[in-house]
Amino acid sequence: MTQAAIELAGLKKRFGDNEIIRGVDLAVREHERHALIGPNGAGKSTLFHLISGLYTPSAGDILLNGRSIGGLPPHLITRRGLSRSFQITTIFPRLSVQENLRIAAMSKHGRRYALFSLARNAKEVNRDTDQLMELVRLSHVRDKFAGDLTYSEQRALEIGMAMGPGADVILLDEPMAGMSREETHYMIDLIRNVTVGKTLLVVEHDMEVVFSLCDRISVLVYGELIATGRPDDIRSNARVQEAYLGEVVA
Repeated sequence: MTQAAIELAGLKKRFGDNEIIRGVDLAVREHERHALIGPNGAGKSTLFHLISGLYTPSAGDILLNGRSIGGLPPHLITRRGLSRSFQITTIFPRLSVQENLRIAAMSKHGRRYALFSLARNAKEVNRDTDQLMELVRLSHVRDKFAGDLTYSEQRALEIGMAMGPGADVILLDEPMAGMSREETHYMIDLIRNVTVGKTLLVVEHDMEVVFSLCDRISVLVYGELIATGRPDDIRSNARVQEAYLGEVVA
């Protein structure tokens, strides 16, 4: 049986008297592409913040490759092999594409920097930066300011920055938001390529993206998981249709 890369066990999150995440149990398998879907206000972003360390669980635990990360700060979770993007693009607009990706690549080598290894690590960072640019198909705009890129190029850059630390588990929060149909198709292909051999957990509202990209799908409604399964199973699930998909899958 495939090992779980991310495992949520009885996970809860409260803000005052409001329980936003209500005892979620979920296993995201190693090397799979897994989508988290649900209506607005379902708690998807809260769940992402819990997994990536921005929020501390009120109860339950989060395991990354079998080790507890519940309550750890984001930088320690990144060191353990998990990285994420956000709904709002978080690039450095007045730095070039190369400089943005170099910052991301440096984090992979940061703990190894010392006086006598700077030159060697600089070569490794340069190599990783070039590989990231190639991976997200931005080599042709390497010297362009990130703020001057097209919207889809900025999203590709952000994915590259999420990949920079060398994480094996990637969380992407609505990577297709605001894109045209042509841009969306391009980004589906890019994400499929950059996540080969990695584990992907993605929040996405575009059902075409979810059904074409992901191996399994989990449906979150009012802080509770109501279903997890392969795309065809989710598409035909009467409870999911009633709670969320409706006419989308008709």
